[in-house]
Amino acid sequence: MFDDILLHRADQGETGEVLRFWESPTVCVVMGRTGHPEKELLRGALDRDGVRVFRRSSGGGTVVQGPGCLNYALVLDKESDARLQDIRKSYAVILEHVIRVLSSCGVHAEFRPVSDLVVPGKELKFSGNAQKRGKRFILHHGTLLYDFPVELIARYLRMPESAPEYRKGRAHQDFIINIPVSRERIKNAFVRHYGIRLTERTLSAQEARCLLGRAGRRSDAFGYSI
Repeated sequence: MFDDILLHRADQGETGEVLRFWESPTVCVVMGRTGHPEKELLRGALDRDGVRVFRRSSGGGTVVQGPGCLNYALVLDKESDARLQDIRKSYAVILEHVIRVLSSCGVHAEFRPVSDLVVPGKELKFSGNAQKRGKRFILHHGTLLYDFPVELIARYLRMPESAPEYRKGRAHQDFIINIPVSRERIKNAFVRHYGIRLTERTLSAQEARCLLGRAGRRSDAFGYSI
C-alpha cells in the first residue's frame, strides 16, 4: 500500500520521482488487481502453512514474497520521457535501466515482453513487474529473486492459465531462478545508476494519515487480506 501512497502524493504535486526498496520478512502471497484466488492459489498448502494472501492495486500475476525476494518501486513522471506514456513501451524503457543496473553487478539479463527479466540462454525468469498508472506519474514495481526458496512457488501457486510463449509450458521450478548477487549489491547499483542517495526512513505524519485514509477502501489497498 505504501507504493500507492508514493504515487498518490506525486500525482498531487506533493513529491516527485521516487525509488523505493522493500522485502517481506515472512513468506506471503500477493495477487494482482484482477487475480482469481480459485484459479491461481493452492489454498490447502497456504492454509496448512498459515501463509497470508494479499492483493495489490497494480496488474500482473500472483507472486510469492519473502526473504530473498527484493522488491523495488519506481514512481516516474510520464512527462520526462514520451515513451512512458505507452504502457508496453514503458516496460521496455524502464527494464532497460534495470538491465544496466544488473550488468554492473555482473548479471547478464534480457527483457521478455510484456514485463519479465530473464537469464538468457535457458530463458529462466528472475523478475516480474507490474504498473499502476496515475494522471501524470506511474508506479512501476518489480521483484528481483536473489536468494529465494523457489520451491515455495510450486507449493502455493497453480500453473498460470496464461503464460508468455517463451515459458514453453515449464513448471515453476523449471522456469524460475535466483540471480547470484546480494541484496545490498543490487541496491547500491541502483543508487549509482540513478545518481541518488539511499536513506532509511519511516512514514511522515502526512503519509500515515493518507495511508490510514485509504486502507479502508478495498479497491485501492495494496495489502489487504483475501
